[in-house]
Amino acid sequence: MKEQIAAAKEAIENYAVTDMNAVEAFRIHFLGSKGELKNLFGELKNVPNEEKKEVGQLLNALRLQAEEKWIVSKDNLENTTATDSDVDVTRTPEPLALGARHPLSIVRSEILAIFERIGYSVSEGPEIEDDWHNFSALNFPPEHPARDMQDTFFIEKGVREMALRTHTSSVQVRVMESSTPPIRTISPGRVYRNEAISARAHCFFHQVEGLYIDKNVSFADLKQTLDYFAKSLFGDKAKIRLRPSYFPFTEPSAEVDVSCTICNSKGCNVCKYTGWLEILGCGMVDPNVLEASGIDSETYTGFAFGMGIERIAQLKFRVNDLRLYSENDVRFLKQFKGVNF
Repeated sequence: MKEQIAAAKEAIENYAVTDMNAVEAFRIHFLGSKGELKNLFGELKNVPNEEKKEVGQLLNALRLQAEEKWIVSKDNLENTTATDSDVDVTRTPEPLALGARHPLSIVRSEILAIFERIGYSVSEGPEIEDDWHNFSALNFPPEHPARDMQDTFFIEKGVREMALRTHTSSVQVRVMESSTPPIRTISPGRVYRNEAISARAHCFFHQVEGLYIDKNVSFADLKQTLDYFAKSLFGDKAKIRLRPSYFPFTEPSAEVDVSCTICNSKGCNVCKYTGWLEILGCGMVDPNVLEASGIDSETYTGFAFGMGIERIAQLKFRVNDLRLYSENDVRFLKQFKGVNF
């Protein structure tokens, strides 16, 4: 009996366990219900009484040895298998490239963040607008060129009731109609103009327009707000200048220029050697616009401003062709990977 136990011990030690199939075969052969150890324990009854204690101890040690080898071998192979399964064989062989935020999205978020810091809320509206919100409520006279088919995309030919909005000022009208002053809001969105596509113009682009209405709002408040905006966006050294202009919905009106950040106001081909770049239009809200939206122009005053996001992005990133923003050229978009505000 002792010789059989010694032979089984040697067989257990020399048994090669290379995979999970071999582990299962080892268990069945030595530890199974019809395995070798089961047979040896069955022979214990035939051992003389004076030797049963010693043989029983040898059999228990042999069983522990077999169980330990089975458990250790199983754990080792399972850990190896788990490590292999961590590899996703469905993934592409090359590392997955991270995308980049679109430059217009970057600039839009930065502009909104600047005005949100000084209490402006964000408002949005439909891109298909009626004549009232897009023109009439903003003091556009019936003969204004913007109402012609040559400048506006009307939904139905010959029908001037519905059109693709030409500015986000229509959102401001909706805010004034549904709110009571004080009003401080910023309106971003895509707008459409029937223009020839070139490096400097496109048939659609993006605007951000701001509106502030309250008692005793003055042009000085407007200038201070725009100066804060320019310094926040272009740096503390940025300066602005206001030039008289005309817009149907503001009076007085002005164009706003910012000192050229490319040449530090020394003059370059981007600023046409003037040292200044036009970035937005602004003015005090015309009393007719206030009255059209149900706001008492004798009690309240306000200012409005609007800028093109493409123009701002052009200054920040020195993009010389507006068409690049909408062509989905990956080579162009990759340049903005990691750019944040």
